[in-house]
Amino acid sequence: MVRMSAQERRTSVVRAAMREFARGGYDGTSTESIARRAGVSQPYLFRLFPGKRAIFLAATSRCLGDIAALFAEAARGLTGEEALRAMSNAYTRVIVKEPDRLRLQMQVYVAVAAAEAAGDPAFGEAVRAQWMEVWETVEAQLGGDPGATTAFMAHGMLVNVLVCTGFPAGHPLWSRLPVEGPPLAGSTARALPG
Repeated sequence: MVRMSAQERRTSVVRAAMREFARGGYDGTSTESIARRAGVSQPYLFRLFPGKRAIFLAATSRCLGDIAALFAEAARGLTGEEALRAMSNAYTRVIVKEPDRLRLQMQVYVAVAAAEAAGDPAFGEAVRAQWMEVWETVEAQLGGDPGATTAFMAHGMLVNVLVCTGFPAGHPLWSRLPVEGPPLAGSTARALPG
């Protein structure tokens, strides 16, 4: 049996948590299911993280950090329209190929809204800080243009909706986006299989 360091276990738990939270949301995911998926005991899980909220925030941070890194890598060495298209295409490909990334984003928004409605703004503050990293990465890649950044993010939200709701590849909205064709060519099935 290969021994893992605490940091390697922590990374493993975060990956497991991303998948579990993507599918069950914050309230519907147990720490037991995360521990089981990560191959650790619950007591060990709580040695790595002080509680479920900390695990969720670590999973959120990783998810949004990965998106920021994806945008930076896709646009490296490009400017303007080329950078925009490269980031759009990279994002669309990844959320279709790895739908749990998109599912987790949607679950994060739900969890923040629920926490805010319950009078817990601290939960959202942590998520907003991570989300701003995504915004700032895109803005930097688009030459500091807030208008272009806003348009890019709006297109990204439209892609999220189209994929989440299973819009077929032939739908006219796909042709209006700055991506290389619809990511679900020929598909009329649900975009995010369970």
